Amino acid sequence: MYRDRAIYILSVALITAGVVILADVAATLLWREPTSSIYASVRQHDADSALDDLERGFPTQADRRAIRGIHGEAQKVDALASAFAKRVNDGDPIGRIVIPSIDLDIVVVQGTSTGDLTKGPGHYQSTPFPGQPGTTAVAGHRTTYLAPFRHLDSLHGGDRIELRMPYATLQYRVERTKVVEPTDVQILHPTGYQRLVLTACHPLYSASQRIVAFARLDRIRSVAG
Repeated sequence: MYRDRAIYILSVALITAGVVILADVAATLLWREPTSSIYASVRQHDADSALDDLERGFPTQADRRAIRGIHGEAQKVDALASAFAKRVNDGDPIGRIVIPSIDLDIVVVQGTSTGDLTKGPGHYQSTPFPGQPGTTAVAGHRTTYLAPFRHLDSLHGGDRIELRMPYATLQYRVERTKVVEPTDVQILHPTGYQRLVLTACHPLYSASQRIVAFARLDRIRSVAG
């Protein structure tokens, strides 16, 4: 009898474990990996709070005075972006990315290390900050850590992307998406206009390639007026 009870308990435990594993797999396939997403939600919340503090402190009155003699909205934003970039450390929140067509609104951090991307999408440190001349690039996960760029492949030409930085709101329009090799650095090359590049692993559950969304700066508004 004791043996039968032990077998019963073991059977229930194995069945329960199997159900949990299947549920985890199903959640990952249909949405995103749940365990890492719980952890990332906490880190994203912390980044959100830190961004609020950052926005209250930048631009300072000294920053505003420094751009008074600069004419043109784009030129003001360029100057503010340069000042902001000097005050940001790896892993710090730097702004928000909003893409209505894929229901994305999330804090972006500085850097693309493994630790940085557990907080949210990360700005490639080798590329300019939004508002500076050149190609700005942001990387994000597709299945883990909130999977912010899971639906990058659903973007279409003309879709709106906003980067809400402490110094400006920048609106981009998607040009196209493209699948490239991980070694393709040409996607980061500057063009004759300010461009935003979003990158993520492709296909889902694989890092064999990268999917890239290219967007062109369409409108810019400085917080300093």
